[in-house]
Amino acid sequence: MSTQIERRLTNILSADVFGYSRLMGLDEAGTLALLNEYKGVMTGLIAQHRGRVVSTAGDCVLAEFPSSVMAVQTAVEIQRQLAEHNQKLEPDRQMWFRIGINLGDVIVERDDIFGDDVNIAARLQSMAEPGGLLISGTVFDQVKNKLSLSFNFLGPQRLKNIDAEVPVYSAVMVDAVRPPVDIRGAQSVTPRTRQQALIVTAIRSGAIVAFLGAINLFSWSGHFWFQWPSLVVLLIFVVRATHIYQQNAGEESSRR
Repeated sequence: MSTQIERRLTNILSADVFGYSRLMGLDEAGTLALLNEYKGVMTGLIAQHRGRVVSTAGDCVLAEFPSSVMAVQTAVEIQRQLAEHNQKLEPDRQMWFRIGINLGDVIVERDDIFGDDVNIAARLQSMAEPGGLLISGTVFDQVKNKLSLSFNFLGPQRLKNIDAEVPVYSAVMVDAVRPPVDIRGAQSVTPRTRQQALIVTAIRSGAIVAFLGAINLFSWSGHFWFQWPSLVVLLIFVVRATHIYQQNAGEESSRR
């Protein structure tokens, strides 16, 4: 006899600590105590806004809400309160969360939720800035005329292991306390950002090679020489491309 799978439409909030491994390397006991304190703040706000905490494993918090408005309001308030807590700490001890929210259909098993839409929320969270919030297009459609909050459209994004591109919006929290510059500068590199960086680098490299070739032709002395400096330009391009992908891979591992 087959068991019917329970499904429901819900708003998924995914949050985790940026640079958690670095913080644990500095002070394991202090980081764990701070994490538990911040999780307490978050779970309290989730309950106040009629959400349900699904999981608090490791440095992550997963929750669901019946309302997109409630989910976004909760995320904004979480970032505001945690930023205020961080102001009392030394910059290198501050703990910043990234949050992603998606609205979609999930599979329910006991108290847990599964499915691509849960994964989308997690991918958005991993793309967000420290102290920031990213939402999917499905969430934006529900909140765009209901909150006194602005959003920047980041365009359709290709997310890891998700077939279709997802429209992504970044919440603009004008009055929010921002993380230190060195932390914000180490934010994750999105697939679109990587692609744009590689395109710009490729265009510049191609322009340099073309310029060298033009000089070779206009100063023709019977032999080609521009291929040698062109090889150097190509090597620099390869090193730059490798660095872009290693930077993102390093950031992905640092948040675990």
